[in-house]
Amino acid sequence: MPETRYARSGDVNIAYQVFGEGDVPLVWIPGFAQHLELNWEEPNRRAWFEGLAGFAKVLTLDKRGTGLSDRVEGSPPLEARMDDIRAVFDAAGIDRAAVVVAGDSGPLGVLFAATHAERTLGLILCNASLGAVRKPDMPWLGSPEDYASWVDETARRWSDPDFWDQMFGDSPSLETHEQRVAFARPIRLSVSPGNMAQYLRLAADIDVRHVLPSVRVPTLVLVRSAAGDRVARTGRYLADKIPTARLVELPGQDLIPLVFDREGLFAEFERFLDEVREGDSQEPDRVLATVLFTDIVDSTAKAAALGDRGWAEVLAAHHERIRRQLARFRGREVETTGDGFFATFDGPARAIRCACAATESVRDLGLEIRAGLHTGECELVEGKVGGIAVHIGARVSAHAGPGEVLVSSTVRDLVAGSGIGFAERGAAELKGVPGEWRLYAVER
Repeated sequence: MPETRYARSGDVNIAYQVFGEGDVPLVWIPGFAQHLELNWEEPNRRAWFEGLAGFAKVLTLDKRGTGLSDRVEGSPPLEARMDDIRAVFDAAGIDRAAVVVAGDSGPLGVLFAATHAERTLGLILCNASLGAVRKPDMPWLGSPEDYASWVDETARRWSDPDFWDQMFGDSPSLETHEQRVAFARPIRLSVSPGNMAQYLRLAADIDVRHVLPSVRVPTLVLVRSAAGDRVARTGRYLADKIPTARLVELPGQDLIPLVFDREGLFAEFERFLDEVREGDSQEPDRVLATVLFTDIVDSTAKAAALGDRGWAEVLAAHHERIRRQLARFRGREVETTGDGFFATFDGPARAIRCACAATESVRDLGLEIRAGLHTGECELVEGKVGGIAVHIGARVSAHAGPGEVLVSSTVRDLVAGSGIGFAERGAAELKGVPGEWRLYAVER
């Protein structure tokens, strides 16, 4: 068993392991949960890791709140989990890696690849899910009521061997009750039933469908053709919406990548890694980002009332306080025009919290600012950020009232689990942007 190490992500310790001799780094993020050290006691997982180690330098981690990583309150949002992956990359001295995810880790892999393309050599989605409940364009998923009932049963029967026997009963590779219970052990001992229920409920609110077109790294979508309508149709949906995706349907009905025809999966992994190794490694010219626009309400009237010198002093204090909040929340100042700021963030929750803190920080100067945020694909041209996402962010800001932080529905969907509340502001037409946009005010 490889040594378990720890990376610091904010104030949380994330457990990880590195092993294998390959020249291409590969990070493995399974669905549900795992326990880094108990993994090696279960035959299927051990065979999986030993197989991966034969052709790749493997990095795997216990998600925050699970396994050997620190326990945390509630269920961490995708943004925090992305930070954890970056922290482990840094601790392991890995600049870029192929990201391999399975099951309900699909949204995390998609969001990481779109947001951190500069650190993602490629993305492999193995029987990956995209959401937990039915959506208009994904009618093959279950109803919210059925999903909620399953989550409750999972928490209630977490320690029941018969539950795990039923859970993995459709896996032909786990033939006996004993095998199925042994396979469940690293999952069951990695997290409490209550925390797992919180994690699963969060999955019902996560929606990264609008992020799929922003995934620009090479992507391999792998599905078992007989694993059921939900898996096969989700795989085809992912491959259709991700511009760089290639779909491979493999024989078999097993949902669990680790236990059936590992050699077939590994052959596809190796082929993909060879393509990535030989492909174009230029820096990405597009990236998913959250854009923030702020400006001072009634600035002209205030400038006239204070006079040139007084207004210059207030404006300088305003700029200093906004910049202090940008530094605090890892925002990048792109442009300052008069009394407004344009900044970008690699996480929407941080951007929201920065906007709220900035709004509060200037009130004692007698100023009210409005703020608007949107998450979308931005073009990178000679260090500058542009594209339709930037225009949408600016238009959202224009609809905000004094002291208000207004976000697009895209931002709201990506911060599930962050504890940030919203009030619906209805649909709006954004000047120069087609269609209607649903806007939401941050509740504080």
